[in-house]
Amino acid sequence: MKSIVVLISGNGSNLQAIIDQIDNEKINGKIVAVISNIDGVYGLQRAEQAGINNLVVSHKDYASREEYDTALLANIERFSPDLIVLAGFMRILTPYFVNSFTGKMLNVHPSLLPKYKGLNTHQRAIDDDEPEHGASIHFVSPELDGGPVILQAKVPVFPEDSATDLAARVQEQERQIYPMVVKWFCEDRLSMQNGKAYLDNEVIGDNGYAAN
Repeated sequence: MKSIVVLISGNGSNLQAIIDQIDNEKINGKIVAVISNIDGVYGLQRAEQAGINNLVVSHKDYASREEYDTALLANIERFSPDLIVLAGFMRILTPYFVNSFTGKMLNVHPSLLPKYKGLNTHQRAIDDDEPEHGASIHFVSPELDGGPVILQAKVPVFPEDSATDLAARVQEQERQIYPMVVKWFCEDRLSMQNGKAYLDNEVIGDNGYAAN
């Protein structure tokens, strides 16, 4: 059974989706800790309700990004995790931190990477009259929203959509695909090698598994 640390900054809906799949014995893993950089967020309550160790490592307590990442790394290493799951963790991580967990850290990004890295992805997709949008699960690399894509889910963009409408549609898909990718990792089916994602020893294409 793989041990998992989940990093959050907010509501924790993807955290809850993973907790539910573990509880239903769909994922052969255990969340050993949930860490937030912001105190009082609902995701911490979700962890508490599930009986999971949870703590706050506030970025406000550190003078620099490097100092924060050093402290965060030390707190994570207390739990000796096999996997780090970024579930709405709103921090840009230093290369030092990322390289400490090469091939062991996953992130969800609300776009069809490599499109729309960074913030405000839903509004940017609407402004560009995109016919489709979506979410990507990827391994984390030092490049912002970089790292090889593992799985994507696509949703339509309708003419009347607001960014809020589109975000809700994308988040529903995130809650489907993120637990699936965590499941693959916990079954030793998923790995990162030489900057590429592999599933069942086959390289995954640039736009994720079964992109079409």
